[in-house]
Amino acid sequence: MPGPTNKARSTAPRHGVARVLSKLGLCSRTEAARWVVAGRVAVNGRLVRDPEFPVVQGRDALALDGAPLEAAGRVVVALNKPRGLVTTASDERGRDTVYRCLEGSGLPWLAPVGRLDQASEGLLLMANDPAWAATITDPATGPDKTYHVQVDAVPDEALLGRLVAGTDCEGEWLAARSASLLRSGGRTAWLEIRLDEGRNRQIRRLLASQGLETRRLVRVAIGGLALGDLAKGAWRRLSDAEISSLAPPGRS
Repeated sequence: MPGPTNKARSTAPRHGVARVLSKLGLCSRTEAARWVVAGRVAVNGRLVRDPEFPVVQGRDALALDGAPLEAAGRVVVALNKPRGLVTTASDERGRDTVYRCLEGSGLPWLAPVGRLDQASEGLLLMANDPAWAATITDPATGPDKTYHVQVDAVPDEALLGRLVAGTDCEGEWLAARSASLLRSGGRTAWLEIRLDEGRNRQIRRLLASQGLETRRLVRVAIGGLALGDLAKGAWRRLSDAEISSLAPPGRS
């Protein structure tokens, strides 16, 4: 079979080598840039020191410290994020991050798929495949996320309806896909809220717009994947079937 034509070679998409390394699931883009600047990365046998050096993924041969690099196998884990941890690789204020839960695990590089704010807890996915992760976080293709939320009052049906109808919060339209009362006691209640997108502090802001204070917020499911009985701070690796069930139709 003949090789690619010169035209095919010239039109193949090129990306910076650091971006390609991260897309292979080997490390973060920031870490990849450090490797390149340190002179550890070669493209087609030639050392490069520019993280934006153009390469064609799947055609150009990449090596790290002289060893050929290939795409890492997809790894996705489900973590029960404890309250108080920051969903980031490092924190400029020195706060503990979700990576504390993965210490000593022997897992490859993983990045959070979406976010849970510091005061929130529950199901957080972490993966080494940025392209797959993007399909999960994209509101157009990703699965719904389900939360159990404790609030400081017992809302009536009218208020729950307003959460679904939505409201303008400082120029941003916020709405829940569904909202229902799970249980109540005294002056507090637990709600089940489902979102089809993930805006910054969306549930807290939406509830505050209706005069409700969030006491506790736990993500209990992403699509059909439930948090279940996973212990706080614990993680488990997802099966191929579970990973495929989260991806939109026709994507993997």
